[in-house]
Amino acid sequence: MSLRSLVGIVILVPMMLFAGLFALGANLPIPELGRDYVLRLILPDYGAEVDLPQIYGASDETRPLVVVDPGHGGRDPGAVGEGVLEKEVTLGLALALRDALVRQGGVRVALTREDDRLLSLEERPGIAQRLNADLFVSIHADSAGEFSEVSGASIYTLSTEASSRAAARFAQRENSADELNGLSFEGQSDEVNAILFELSQRRVQDETAGLTSLILREGAERIDFHIQPRRSANLVVLRTPDLPSILFEAGFVTNSEDAARLTSEEWQTEFGEVMARAVRVHFARQSTN
Repeated sequence: MSLRSLVGIVILVPMMLFAGLFALGANLPIPELGRDYVLRLILPDYGAEVDLPQIYGASDETRPLVVVDPGHGGRDPGAVGEGVLEKEVTLGLALALRDALVRQGGVRVALTREDDRLLSLEERPGIAQRLNADLFVSIHADSAGEFSEVSGASIYTLSTEASSRAAARFAQRENSADELNGLSFEGQSDEVNAILFELSQRRVQDETAGLTSLILREGAERIDFHIQPRRSANLVVLRTPDLPSILFEAGFVTNSEDAARLTSEEWQTEFGEVMARAVRVHFARQSTN
């Protein structure tokens, strides 16, 4: 074989391999993160500001506005279970919550995404802030890797210190999603993070703690919660000064029972009703105060 032929093989074979992966949208397993990420060779430009979503529910603009954020999407599937993708679960749950809020009335609601698109971590709460929202609810599911027995939902609020090692791992995985999916993400400095956290401490911390209690109360007989359902971590999507924000981690896609619930339309409807009830009581309390 000539040198020219050898060089051609060395160059062409990897190019053909990557082209094939791109065309098929092949998943590359990253077991350390408990999920698969889709390889893409051409990345869109994420410099432009995303369009604001439609607002559903009450036409009265004085009514409180909830922005619901289905985690992941597009080429980022999130956590991956046996035939279950986090991005599909979160969208189903977000739509169920939107429908329940509209049905129960008294509030307005918008979704950061209503289809299979990818948003950066900063764009998600950014949409809520641009809409002057009164509450931001990000919905996720988790992966426990080989520990398939781990199950149950939990609720995250912002903290500079994680409530547990599991919470710290979850935050690290979620905060790195942009980098792993080719988005331009420049983290804030520690000083800026400290300022943002301090600004969000007082009123917002009280509100998110109260909302967490309401969700746990309303869902006591209807949602299977983790043995430690209250969690805190320094999550990018919760760094929203003056905007009460929670992350609802609905369960583990790597647990067969959780996965069956998360993909069930009946359970998604139940989830929506529970969350909507808690949110409406939360706003009723705020208006009284």
